[in-house]
Amino acid sequence: MAGSVSGWCRTLCGLALAAVGLHARADDALRIVTEEFPPYNMTQNGKITGLATDVLQAVLKEVNMQGNIQSMPWARAYEVAQSSDTVLIYSITRTPARENLFKWIGVVAPADWCLFSLQGKPIKLSHLDEAKARQVATVNQDVGEQFLVSKGFAIGKNLQSSAKYEFNYEKLKLGRVDLWVSNVLVAAHLARQAGDDPAKTLTCVYPLEELSSESNSMAFSLKTPDELVVRFRAALEAIKKNGTFDALKRKWL
Repeated sequence: MAGSVSGWCRTLCGLALAAVGLHARADDALRIVTEEFPPYNMTQNGKITGLATDVLQAVLKEVNMQGNIQSMPWARAYEVAQSSDTVLIYSITRTPARENLFKWIGVVAPADWCLFSLQGKPIKLSHLDEAKARQVATVNQDVGEQFLVSKGFAIGKNLQSSAKYEFNYEKLKLGRVDLWVSNVLVAAHLARQAGDDPAKTLTCVYPLEELSSESNSMAFSLKTPDELVVRFRAALEAIKKNGTFDALKRKWL
């Protein structure tokens, strides 16, 4: 009897530990934050997709991990990734000002930035400072806004800050702003989403070459174990070497 009771206890304890283990694995999915930044990261039919998301998923598969991706306004995602333990953020532009704020993994997608105007209302700019006399649409805490602020622009003066990128395309079309700072692919995608042909509605009046030299990346919060950061860097490099990265770019670009 004692032996059967002992065996029953071992079985019960084993099942309990297995249940705890399953619960831990479910809860231990890596927290990942992003924003609505089409076509890099965006929600379609309740699922987060896009070029950068596909690259991220390929990296997660390479390291054999699950990820819990949350889409939120950029300013919130940016704050969460700086203040929380073991959080991954994408797509984030790597700039000198951000260099020491994160543990960087690597580039997940190319990026070019520009000041756009409507084709029907062309604006000539020979120097960036000339745009200070205009109203420019930006997104709160995104790299375009941070770049312009670093060049002497001011929110509430010549920058109109929004929570979402699509709001800025609407502002430009309605004449509420003169210019819109945006990633080129994002601008084209949002114009098409609104039923417009970007080649006929938008004009890049001032390419931001200094900003375009930086690409969309993924990065970890500073309180992330270095071992995990090294694993993700190796995984990203692996999918670039085996052709997965290029195949994903061809799919979206």
